[in-house]
Amino acid sequence: MATKILIPTPLRGYTGNQEEVEATGSTVGELLANLAAEHTELRKHLYGEDGSLRNFVNIYVNDDDIRYLEKEQTPVTDSDTVSIIPSVAGGSRR
Repeated sequence: MATKILIPTPLRGYTGNQEEVEATGSTVGELLANLAAEHTELRKHLYGEDGSLRNFVNIYVNDDDIRYLEKEQTPVTDSDTVSIIPSVAGGSRR
């Protein structure tokens, strides 16, 4: 089963400039591991040295944040859309 993954603009350079890719897996964790295996340069932007998802990487299945579901154990099907959403911070002090 292949699930559609939406790639944010800052990470598209690591997926051949594709805004959307497909990967296989029955859970979000499997899906992301297979995605990172296929696009090896993407791994360091998704995972820390300890192998866990980086804190600033938010993953959604359809419109649901996996932090409020089963985290990386959240099941996925080929009809789902997974979105990788990097956190945005910053600004200026006035």
